[in-house]
Amino acid sequence: MSEIKFACPVCGQHVTCDAAKSGTHMPCPTCYRELVVPQASASNGSKLILTAAEVQTRPLPAIPTTGAFTPAAVKRSPAAAILLVTFLVVIGAAAFVFREKLFRQPSDPSRLDALVVTDAAPAAVTLALVPASPEIGTNWTLDLAAAQIPESPVAGRVHGFGFALDKATIAGGMLNLRQGPKWPPDLGLTIYLFANRGEDLAGKTITVEPARAESPKVTLRWKDAQAKPATENLRGGYALRLEFGAVSGKSLPGKIYLASPDAEQSFLAGTFAAEIRTPAPPKK
Repeated sequence: MSEIKFACPVCGQHVTCDAAKSGTHMPCPTCYRELVVPQASASNGSKLILTAAEVQTRPLPAIPTTGAFTPAAVKRSPAAAILLVTFLVVIGAAAFVFREKLFRQPSDPSRLDALVVTDAAPAAVTLALVPASPEIGTNWTLDLAAAQIPESPVAGRVHGFGFALDKATIAGGMLNLRQGPKWPPDLGLTIYLFANRGEDLAGKTITVEPARAESPKVTLRWKDAQAKPATENLRGGYALRLEFGAVSGKSLPGKIYLASPDAEQSFLAGTFAAEIRTPAPPKK
């Protein structure tokens, strides 16, 4: 018993069946379209042959064109014409009687604004960002000896806006802390650490003093008044302390304190559990 292989013309699914079913109908196992099994030849063997054809639905019967078609004459009733004329006369009389109310101009010029239709002004972009409270500023310091990491989720201030952690991820050596449901975030912080895998950072503590010559790059992220992403890169001058715990499943817990020397004195402090992700391959 020989078999033939063919492809569904709709979804591309490869189908194998008995060669004796050539010319018959069968449904696609993936998209359930009704297909016509193609004819197999001796030279094809078990290789893929021409794509199957989809079963066409029955066309509507054509209207016969033989013979002349003569529409039946329509008889018009004089009563209908009389009713139409009467209706038009009543409408005209009503418009004449109430012409002052229908066509009177408003006496108050201020009411003319109600008659003018203008395009609605574009809605202003509203961001879920609030200025950081003054109390947050008391926790900013570039002296790591005086810095304290609270046992609570990461919070602080980014570019003058109050920050609350929504998502933490780590891919290779790139740690992302963000506020907002999607990327790019409403507020965020990215630290580019020297690691090939997130698991390589487990159990390590990283300390960066402001006077350090070569520091990992830090990127502050926020959105401007038009909700467009904005960033500021820091190559040094900041204070950072990162403490990573042990890997738990696909998560790497940790603690962070970061104080930035930017004009808004951005800083973050608290705990996080970063989702470990596989880093994207390098671009050519």
